Amino acid sequence: MSDLTPITHPLLEREGVRHGFFTRQGGVSTGLYAGLNTGLGSSDAPEAVAENRRRIAAHMGGGSDDLAACYQIHSAITRVAEGPWAGERPEGDAVVTATAGVIPGVLTADCAPVLLADAEARVVGAVHAGWKGALGGVVHSAVAAMEALGAKPGRIVAVVGPCIAQASYEVGADFEERFSHHDPGSERFFIAGTTAEKRMFDLPGFVLWRLEQAGVGEAAWTGHDTCADEAAFYSNRRAFQRGEPDFGRLMSAIALV
Repeated sequence: MSDLTPITHPLLEREGVRHGFFTRQGGVSTGLYAGLNTGLGSSDAPEAVAENRRRIAAHMGGGSDDLAACYQIHSAITRVAEGPWAGERPEGDAVVTATAGVIPGVLTADCAPVLLADAEARVVGAVHAGWKGALGGVVHSAVAAMEALGAKPGRIVAVVGPCIAQASYEVGADFEERFSHHDPGSERFFIAGTTAEKRMFDLPGFVLWRLEQAGVGEAAWTGHDTCADEAAFYSNRRAFQRGEPDFGRLMSAIALV
């Protein structure tokens, strides 16, 4: 669709690969969800969500039946999509495929979407990495699943899309303790917050570190803060801070063409 303006990144501009980190621009939803809300679990009008998802699928070169997006549960579960998913979405937080025409996608509203590709092996993937999934190993799980399909980690390129940035992400000091206990060295992704009991967490930085640990050849972050840019992005935290009852979800997608 000509009115969709997804964010793209040079790392993923490879022959035979199409990708996009879709913003809230170009959709039909209204009210709290104004724009391109793709959240099946939101309280938006189902017909609006269906049309928004159809537009994304068309932009990616397929139909809405070609979208392979899980019922996300903040896990480390990766699903392999060998064809269109009919019926209920499987639970999980990453989707990989070596099948042209299948469109792995993830939904976010502050969590980090990660799109990955090994263009030579023709294997692509999409990861939903909130703090829990990132800490729990969803990035390693996705890279391992891509490797099982023939990808080589050192050949994989990955881009972390729009997500909540450190300047917007205040957490409790116990959060830092949890990370440092689980992953020594992760303290570098926390800085002082507004009080002694608060910290500011660098989610995209942590996810990039996870990609490095998983052996990915090259990775980058698009640099967009979902919480700070209301015109372009939905944000769970912004909605919570305002006392809003719900929020839209952004989709990020990748496909072999």
